[in-house]
Amino acid sequence: MLTLYYGPGACSMASHIVMEESGEKYEPRRMDLAKGEQRSEEYLKMNPQGRVPLLQLENGEPLAENTAILPYLGKRFTLWPQAGLAEAKALSLIGFFASSVHAAHAHVGRPERYTADPSAYPGIKEQGLKTFHMHLKQIDDMLAGREWFGNEYSVLDPYGFVFYTWGVRRELPMNELKNYTAFKDRMKNRPAVARVLEDEKIKV
Repeated sequence: MLTLYYGPGACSMASHIVMEESGEKYEPRRMDLAKGEQRSEEYLKMNPQGRVPLLQLENGEPLAENTAILPYLGKRFTLWPQAGLAEAKALSLIGFFASSVHAAHAHVGRPERYTADPSAYPGIKEQGLKTFHMHLKQIDDMLAGREWFGNEYSVLDPYGFVFYTWGVRRELPMNELKNYTAFKDRMKNRPAVARVLEDEKIKV
């Protein structure tokens, strides 16, 4: 049985949704990130980065990072494009989500990662929020005339959904992003997504 380590409201929500979508029995391990459970000695042995998500495979081997976990689960549950170019585009989008969108938001929530000078935190947060908002607008453009990020529903969609919830958390004008907001509504109508939002206590 797969075991998923996740934190409420974190980017692990994407893997959490995929596991719920799959219908496969798994063991959810909720981590209290505020209390630092992800930095426990036991957890760091599995994931030295001390972050979620972490997927523990049936043989006990740990797999970290959305860029690896989501394609793995997507192929396992047929939620991943099969064609060569479509797969390349999916990997490109996951790379953009992880290295650009997520990284920009990290400047808002974790400025201490980028400077040892606390007086620089406000500037880092401000610029991070502007960059994050810009990326959300790019995502809105991507969804113009589309139901999902790919030709059909895939693991890309739960990952893209996470950033909408973060935009709400940061009180950005998300309703102005019409395509993204319509996508959010479609996601909320999926039973698996509704279960995860309830479990993680996320309002969006």
